[in-house]
Amino acid sequence: MTQWFRPAGSTARDGFELAVSPGEKDWNHTGLYVATLRPGQSVEIETGDSEWLVLPLSGSAEVIVDGETVALGGRADVFAGPTDLAYVPRGSTMAVVSAGGARIAFPHARAASDYPFRRIGIEQVETELRGAGVASRQVRNFGTPAVLEADSIIACEVLTPAGNWSSYPPHKHDEHKPGKESELEEIYYFELQLSDDAPEGVKGNDPIGYQRVYGTEDRPIEVLAEVRSGDLVLVPHGWHGPAMAPPGYDMYYLNVMAGPGTERQWLISDDPQHGWVRELWNTQQIDPRLPFGETTDSGGER
Repeated sequence: MTQWFRPAGSTARDGFELAVSPGEKDWNHTGLYVATLRPGQSVEIETGDSEWLVLPLSGSAEVIVDGETVALGGRADVFAGPTDLAYVPRGSTMAVVSAGGARIAFPHARAASDYPFRRIGIEQVETELRGAGVASRQVRNFGTPAVLEADSIIACEVLTPAGNWSSYPPHKHDEHKPGKESELEEIYYFELQLSDDAPEGVKGNDPIGYQRVYGTEDRPIEVLAEVRSGDLVLVPHGWHGPAMAPPGYDMYYLNVMAGPGTERQWLISDDPQHGWVRELWNTQQIDPRLPFGETTDSGGER
């Protein structure tokens, strides 16, 4: 299990508190770095053979590539609302600097072609509410094919209120089945917070959540991880879900996906033992605690 569950700090290197890259053992397509910048501090990254996103988790920043600068207004934290971001192509040198300090995520994926360096504005981020009842969750689609023009990377943020189940029913995307399922690795990066109804006296405690990944007879994998802010779960293959937010703790996770296919798409297969639960949502209401920090339509896949 420890190969696929990476606790906060366990992958720190070269000034990044989290650093996972394609090319590690049994891991081929996706990566994620996270850096905390002090006021005025900068970080420089060579993008190599990957395309990169610059996503503020908190605070604001400027991104400089080949003398061109884009400003990212950022946000207070991941629960406060969406953020603008930047796309940086492969073969680039980027510098990221924050005047006031920031935490920045750098999702990336191996790419075969280039798209221009640019800012993706907050107004372009599409937010949807999925599921219903205790399976209600909020998805910010900032790096999905319908929103972001890119070569291979697919990325989004998912927010799950305390007591709810997300990434449910369990599903997979590890086989190429035209029109039915795409082959994609996936990263889950977690942050958690106390829910609004927590008493003041527990402000200093340690929010937790849980993530499940399991495989098939032919391709086994077993992960049942207690996750905290800064933890990472890698999904090379297999069914994944649920991601569980226990009562008292709201859950955020950043998903990063890419694979070997020539067509950039996210197609999933539900675990046939559990896919039927989608039918329950037709008679249930979406959790009224959603959305976090913004208004949205309730459309999109459930």
